[in-house]
Amino acid sequence: MDPKDQLETRGDNAIEIKEVEGLSQGQIVLRRFFRHKGAMGGLSVLALIMIFAFSAMGIGPIPGWWQYQNPNQTHPMENNGAPTITWPEWLGGPGFSLGNQPFGQDTIGMDNFAQVLSGVKTSLLVMVVLGLTALVIGVTVGALAGYFRGWLDLWLMRITELFIVLPVIVVGAVLGKLLSIAGDKFGWPQEVTSFIWENMPTLLALALGLILWPTMARLVRGEFLSLREQEFVDSARVSGASNWRIITKHILPNAVGVVIVNITLLMSQAVVLETALSFLGFGIQPPNVSLGNLISVNQGAFATRPWLFWWPGLFIILIALSVNFIGDGLRDAFDPRTKRIPSQREMEKATRKEEAATDALEGAK
Repeated sequence: MDPKDQLETRGDNAIEIKEVEGLSQGQIVLRRFFRHKGAMGGLSVLALIMIFAFSAMGIGPIPGWWQYQNPNQTHPMENNGAPTITWPEWLGGPGFSLGNQPFGQDTIGMDNFAQVLSGVKTSLLVMVVLGLTALVIGVTVGALAGYFRGWLDLWLMRITELFIVLPVIVVGAVLGKLLSIAGDKFGWPQEVTSFIWENMPTLLALALGLILWPTMARLVRGEFLSLREQEFVDSARVSGASNWRIITKHILPNAVGVVIVNITLLMSQAVVLETALSFLGFGIQPPNVSLGNLISVNQGAFATRPWLFWWPGLFIILIALSVNFIGDGLRDAFDPRTKRIPSQREMEKATRKEEAATDALEGAK
């Protein structure tokens, strides 16, 4: 190897070793994650969207600051239904102002701002509930199959493969439609029917989570099959640790990287899936508000009132991309094979230090 290349390689390693010196594995992961520009950008955008939506439309019994809290309420037409938001002067506008209808109105006077932010809240709720449901089932099935193996592994993997071959969009459409007609179809009491309609986003997310866990289960199983053969597991078993303790205290913490990365990607998939189902009319039904349903209802107004189509689509893209960027950052942070490329300045500084140390050793000889 050329001497210059050797110096650059040693300088690269020296920079990496120096940065993580004295840090625990968790601190190293956090450091790598926070230095990932894409992940930080996605995390910032997602946090801003969550704060904006929940502060404007409220959460639970806490009301929001927006004047129209009911997204299905009609209002007098203002500005011919066009958005009343104005941009700051440095962007060429008269000065920033939301107005009374910042995202415009539809043909019957509904406030698009309230509808879009309510749809954002729905998408975030579906994303979290679906992710947690798939997380619990997938980790449980994968851990049991990978640790105990044998007949339990055989049966759990056959069940997993059965769920994998199911067409998710078709099953999701059937479940979504079933939720909307179950009360009338089976003659359930009015209280039960009302509960289903009021909590349709949560129930749909639970139903989708029950069919989207197989990928998580297979990944966790693979990690457990590898980790259960490691020496630290044998040491724990010899010391008298129970199977439950070995799984939860020794193996699972070492598989957390795969779990976290997969769950972020699954949550991004959940946003798109819920949007697709609602767009097709098989997902969340009115009076609940969904971004996909807003796009479906307003697709005919694309030429006359395009703002009714743009705003829901923009938030769908931002949420999905943000979660994907966060997942990419977590994958790079947990993967020890990925290395941060030092800047030219850092490389030159490390090279000078290496050369100075080499000269000092030669002088001492």
